[in-house]
Amino acid sequence: MDRQPIVAGQFYPGTAEDLRQQVHELLRGQPDDEKTILAMAPHAGYIFSGSIAGQTLSQANLGQTIVLLGVNHTGRGARIGLWPEGKWFFPGGYLQINENLAREIEKIPGVNSDYQAHLYEHSLEVILPFLWAKNNNIQIVPLSVSEFNMEILLQVGQELAQVISRQKNSASHISLVVSSDMSHYIPHELAQKKDKKAIERILNLDAKGLFTTVRQENISMCGVLPMTLGLACAKSLGATRARLVAYATSAEVSGDYAQVVGYAGIIVS
Repeated sequence: MDRQPIVAGQFYPGTAEDLRQQVHELLRGQPDDEKTILAMAPHAGYIFSGSIAGQTLSQANLGQTIVLLGVNHTGRGARIGLWPEGKWFFPGGYLQINENLAREIEKIPGVNSDYQAHLYEHSLEVILPFLWAKNNNIQIVPLSVSEFNMEILLQVGQELAQVISRQKNSASHISLVVSSDMSHYIPHELAQKKDKKAIERILNLDAKGLFTTVRQENISMCGVLPMTLGLACAKSLGATRARLVAYATSAEVSGDYAQVVGYAGIIVS
């Protein structure tokens, strides 16, 4: 089954030419020499978060296959929902599902093939044009994550790492890309303060600490669940360092400092 875009013309340009032009302008910076295990990028409208997403994904040294870990804003479908086959379309292009890898990931307890979790969800869709612009032969395995049990997230992350490790004989490495915004609809300075605490846990490669900090500090980071899973996987894959590529809030575009959304781009290697 193929997936058609649902936020083209809203979160990003609706025509192929305009989309290519904007993505080209937003992709800034050269890829790291070191291979990227995980990159985290935001998923708001490009006018707000496209600069952060573009810088991050441009500088990430991504593999030929990307396991995408996204937010489930809709509440539909499985708690860890896998799109197992077909193509994901956007204006002017598409990315193919790596169906062989998807079948292996589907064997992980807690992961279920599920289209409903993805059909009306934008968090991964807005990432695709950046990946395609970098390499239109990239293949993807999309996962929607709404599982709120930390122990399950950590366990699935570790088992996902085992699946990825078994693919070592493939032609190129497999990377993770997590889609997440940071704090939502709070004053600019408070968002900066709260987001710094979550970012510190990510930079320390501390999946459990991220989950706990976000809960204890009441940080409205929408992608804490996929990022907890992703960090657990990255650490199991041997990640040793992380760097903050960029951070901003929506106030820098809107001028509204009373109600902002925070955006962070992070690369883990």
